[in-house]
Amino acid sequence: MKSSIIIFLKDWKSELRTRYSVNSLAMFILVAISVILFSVKDEPLSPYLTAGLLWTVVFFSAMSGLSRTFVSEEERGTFLILQIIAKPLNVFSGKLLFNTLLVFLMNFVITLLFSLLFSAFIIKNIYLFTAVFLLGNFGIAISSTIIAAIISKAGAKGTLYPVLSFPVLLPLILILSELTNFSIDGKTFEESFAEILIIICYDVIMLTASVMLFDFIWKD
Repeated sequence: MKSSIIIFLKDWKSELRTRYSVNSLAMFILVAISVILFSVKDEPLSPYLTAGLLWTVVFFSAMSGLSRTFVSEEERGTFLILQIIAKPLNVFSGKLLFNTLLVFLMNFVITLLFSLLFSAFIIKNIYLFTAVFLLGNFGIAISSTIIAAIISKAGAKGTLYPVLSFPVLLPLILILSELTNFSIDGKTFEESFAEILIIICYDVIMLTASVMLFDFIWKD
């Protein structure tokens, strides 16, 4: 656990110094929401449409800012050093912690902007939305981390990341959009139990598969 925290702090300090991911995420969020606002103008948006737009912006924001989790190690020449000094599970845990923090910060800002800028985006069951927000963000962080590890040694990294991410994250984004609609309608946890269970299973499956596969990905 100590090694994982050290790797997390290394990535966080490096990000504070370069601000590559933060700047990429900030610019994409700003541009995406601005385009939506200019496109709809004075046309009223339905609550369901705002929920779909929310998670669409989240998906493409993740594509723009989370792909360099392992690519940066290759570019800085620290990949081999990490292989020597840290176990694969510790590396994955540290990278996952960093991506989780980044995803939560990113999606909190996006959700806050949607609440302020779109009058139709009104959550009636805040507890359901909070649970969906937490589970969904963790699932996005897990998937983004393992995909970033897979493409780190590929030649066309920028192209390969969204290609692999789309089929992996699409089911999660769709169910998150549906559950957001439920929270807008004010449905209870009991009425949303099946969909919440799907997200929990998704997170568990992705985390288990990532832990099992990362050792082979990291060494090869």
